[in-house]
Amino acid sequence: MKRLFILTLLTLALSLTLVAQTNKEPKGVVRFFSRLGRLIDTLAVKGVDPHYIVAPKRPWQVIVKGNVSQSELKMKSTIDGSTIFGEVASDLVWEPTIKTTPSTYAGVWAGYRGYGLGYSWNVGDNDGSFLTFGATGGSYGVNLRIHSFSSDNPEVYYKGIFTYGNNTETISGTESNPLASPIKTRTLMLDAYYMFNGKRFSYAAAYDQSVIQKRSAGSFMVGAMYYYSHINYANDENAAFILLMDDIGRIKQWQLSIGAGYAYNLVPCRGLLINAMFMPMLTVYDRHKTWRYDSNLRDQAINNVLYNEDELIESDYRLKEVPLSVTDSHSPIALNFDTRLSLTYQWNWLFINAYGQFSRFHFKEGCVKGTLLDWYVNASIGVRF
Repeated sequence: MKRLFILTLLTLALSLTLVAQTNKEPKGVVRFFSRLGRLIDTLAVKGVDPHYIVAPKRPWQVIVKGNVSQSELKMKSTIDGSTIFGEVASDLVWEPTIKTTPSTYAGVWAGYRGYGLGYSWNVGDNDGSFLTFGATGGSYGVNLRIHSFSSDNPEVYYKGIFTYGNNTETISGTESNPLASPIKTRTLMLDAYYMFNGKRFSYAAAYDQSVIQKRSAGSFMVGAMYYYSHINYANDENAAFILLMDDIGRIKQWQLSIGAGYAYNLVPCRGLLINAMFMPMLTVYDRHKTWRYDSNLRDQAINNVLYNEDELIESDYRLKEVPLSVTDSHSPIALNFDTRLSLTYQWNWLFINAYGQFSRFHFKEGCVKGTLLDWYVNASIGVRF
């Protein structure tokens, strides 16, 4: 992925250089980029009020950025404890939380008036990566973000009620639960917005600095968000963890949300821009698919199957090749939201920016449910040329 991004960046830079060095009509690939650039220039200022929004004379941008993010995956299962511990046990609650430490990413973005490509990579201890793509115009914005991370040490809250004769005992606590194989999570989020006041309000001014907002203005807006996630911990050595998650070892989710909200660009002084955006959304399509797995540990714990040893050890765990069941279901319409904040200060050719976003996604399958919380703060410095 890094090589693809670098190759694309070099192609754009070479085309720009060739156009700048000749007064003649360019040819071939250079001619294509030249005409595409002129089209984008026209779209950037089409229909806008120049008293509020202007396009900088230098159209190209290279942005170096740092990103601090954190993802938290909460899952909860409530299973019949008697199937594992016999009649002395009632419902057993198992709530693992996979919370990454604040991750630090570094990256670069390059583009022409808001159309570009960026790539960020982890520079800390966590295993993860981001791939982003953005495109903005006078009245719209489109953003794509792909995030992957993993964790092999979830924190688990557990609670069980056990009855011995006339005595009842509640056992509960929170402990780390190291796993031999990590829980791998991959998410994709694509959101798009349309601003009704594109004449005086610019989304691009706040989030990619491809145009400049000169005066304060706001806009009602509509938007749509597509979300996909894949959570996978279906590994032999995780058989005990899977058993306590009601046999679920893989979860996929697809969501489509639509909504309406408001965004405002505040320009308190020249060069400074403060943006806030809030959009309640209805999740109109929510599909999730779960894989439940059988294992030799499950056979021993539930079906009383005996093996050579009285008790299996972790290295002996084996999942069955064919999943116990695969469930594909849909959830009813639910309320979600999308919110962003941005701060920008710029000069003629140099600008600095910081913005943050918070997202929340939920899924439920039988007695298992989960919530993925995701936030990030991006700080960048960019140059125009």
